[in-house]
Amino acid sequence: MKYQAPSCPLLGFAAYSGTGKTTLLEALLPKLRAAGLTLGVLKHAHHDFDIDKPGKDSHRLRKAGASQMLVASRYRHAMMTETPEAEPDFEYLLSRFDCDKLDVILVEGCKNLAFPKIELHRAEVGKPWLYPNDENIIAIAADEVVKSALPQMDINDLDAIAAFVIEYVQRCK
Repeated sequence: MKYQAPSCPLLGFAAYSGTGKTTLLEALLPKLRAAGLTLGVLKHAHHDFDIDKPGKDSHRLRKAGASQMLVASRYRHAMMTETPEAEPDFEYLLSRFDCDKLDVILVEGCKNLAFPKIELHRAEVGKPWLYPNDENIIAIAADEVVKSALPQMDINDLDAIAAFVIEYVQRCK
């Protein structure tokens, strides 16, 4: 099944662990913001994580049994939902974004799901390429050139990657 965000473009960054997805996105996001894009980001984690701090009221209430905990202030809000029985559904997660206020949702991870993605690849990681087996890879950002008809960028050229993302968003609107 091919996924699409409700009313804004969706673009993933797919790679194996250790390739530097988070580091790349952390450097790329300010360039995209400077270009005028309003961004949503969905990060998929393969490990357990907790954004709540022990001792805080929200943590205490969640640990006491709240299966959903919404904490809100004037500056931000966050919903924590316990999902011990299964991985959260990708479409459900996308539906949590307010696309009326976003130009694009960028997804870090979820490499096995069907939606448009840029493959990030570093030879030193020693992992196989994703694009030969994933028709949803629309471009490659790597530290080596590969024989492919897909658009290719140097993984260290953030300006080129930003330009690709900006053009992609413009094409999708």
